[in-house]
Amino acid sequence: FVKVDLRTVTFDIPPQEILTKDSVTVTVDGVVYFRVFSANSSVNRITNFKSATQMIAQTTLRNTLGTKNLSQLLSDREEIAQNMQTSLNHATEDWGIKVERVEIKDVKLPVQMQRAMAAEAEAAREAKAKVIAAEGEMNASRALKEASIVINESPAAIQLRYLQTLSNIAEENNSTIVFPLPLNLLHGLMHHQK
Repeated sequence: FVKVDLRTVTFDIPPQEILTKDSVTVTVDGVVYFRVFSANSSVNRITNFKSATQMIAQTTLRNTLGTKNLSQLLSDREEIAQNMQTSLNHATEDWGIKVERVEIKDVKLPVQMQRAMAAEAEAAREAKAKVIAAEGEMNASRALKEASIVINESPAAIQLRYLQTLSNIAEENNSTIVFPLPLNLLHGLMHHQK
C-alpha cells in the first residue's frame, strides 16, 4: 500500500538562469501549488510524481520565459504564470496531478543591466526636463513680447511699472532704492539747466 496525500502541496522552483528572447540573462525563481486528484494515476503512471512535477516546472519556466523579452517578463508576470500553469496542467494531468497556481517570485537582473537601465531612465528624465524648460522659456518670451506691445502702445504704462516696482521695493524695507530714469527725462533736465 502507498499513502498519497491529497492536500495541496507547494514547492519552490530553484533559481533558473534564463536567456530571454532579447538575449538578456536573468535569474528567475518561482513557486508551484499542486495537488493529487487521482491517487491511482499518481502511483501507477509515474515513479515519483513530486520529483517529476518539480522537474517539469523548472523546464516549463525556462521554456516559457525564453520566448519572452525582458520588458514582457517584467510587466506580464501574471499572464506568464497563467500560461505556465496551463502548460503544467496539460503535462501532469495523466499523472493525476492538478497544478492550482504558479507564481514567479523574483526576477534578478545582472548588475550591469541594472546600471544600464538606470542610466537610460535618468537620460529620459533629463531630456523631459529640458523639453519642459524650453517650453517655459518659450512661454516667458511670448509673455514678454505681449507686455512690450502693451507698453509700446501706452507710454504711461512704463511709468506705472516703475512706480509699481518702487512700491514692491519699499515693502521689503530696503534702505537703498535704485530708481531707473528714462534718458529722455534726463536730457530734458540737462537742456533746461543750460
